[in-house]
Amino acid sequence: MLRIYFTSADIARVRLAPTADPLWETILSIHMLRGQRGDLLFTEWRRTTAGALREAGLGPAMGLLSSLTPTMGYFPDFLNPIVPGHRLEDGLERMRSTPVAVLDRDLRRMGLPEHVQAGVRRIAEGSPAALRSLTDTILSYYQRAIEPHRRVVEAAVEHDRSVRIRTMADGGVARMLDGLRPMIEYSDGELRVPSHPDQEIHLGGRGLLLIPAYFGVNHPMTMFEESADPVLVYPVERRFDLLPDTASERRSGLAALIGQTRASLLYATAGDGRSTTDLARRVGISVASASEQTSVLREAGLLTSRRDGNRMVHQLTALGEALLYRS
Repeated sequence: MLRIYFTSADIARVRLAPTADPLWETILSIHMLRGQRGDLLFTEWRRTTAGALREAGLGPAMGLLSSLTPTMGYFPDFLNPIVPGHRLEDGLERMRSTPVAVLDRDLRRMGLPEHVQAGVRRIAEGSPAALRSLTDTILSYYQRAIEPHRRVVEAAVEHDRSVRIRTMADGGVARMLDGLRPMIEYSDGELRVPSHPDQEIHLGGRGLLLIPAYFGVNHPMTMFEESADPVLVYPVERRFDLLPDTASERRSGLAALIGQTRASLLYATAGDGRSTTDLARRVGISVASASEQTSVLREAGLLTSRRDGNRMVHQLTALGEALLYRS
């Protein structure tokens, strides 16, 4: 069982990650790619992703990465650096800058097969070329396995965040943590994950970062090293309307109906609402263009908009949700 001990200062420093963490999603999706208990909803994703990896010729490079990320047991903490904004590029750069002592410590804990020992040894020695090769493989994998489904991933994570934030607003951090049952139990300053291997973490005033994970399917996870940034990664609810195997078909049909940019804006709005600036960033368009297109969607009855301070926040209407999830 995982036990995490809170002080009053830690309760005040509990945070929710603002978005899906790309490196945790990468590791967990590699687990998902192998197949495991409870993953039947991802069968089509697994088939198409395996095909995309074969077409890209990533087999040899994936061998080492796969060995470093076993489905059960320990995998190196340095593969999951927590960076502000949870940007993939920043995480990969942090990974390449990992101190040699940390690389060596993490990799010594793993009993790896002999055919990858040479590659592992170069990483443990801090070889810039070996670390670059590893991060290039992670990036290539992410682009084929997760990037095509990024908006679905973000929508599912944002839905979970909105639930947690509402719970915290109504009953505080303790109720929000207790609301993660049955995965997590929380009482009297102690958080417990019964399905996790035995581990204890004393936060000691550092707080805890909660990271909702789309590709998580079993129990919540954390770092092995207690000195690492305290995090708890937990699976989000896998809603049928936010699955990667059906999302591409829905998006293509919706895009044919209202246009790709407007379809993308609708998907990016799913959840508790988004500001114009946030929508522009998520879809990859200018703020001016996002403002213009949301006006069109509002006039069509697919969005509502309200002023929140100096921001305009947009939400899906019932008609917008019906079009988004049933098209």
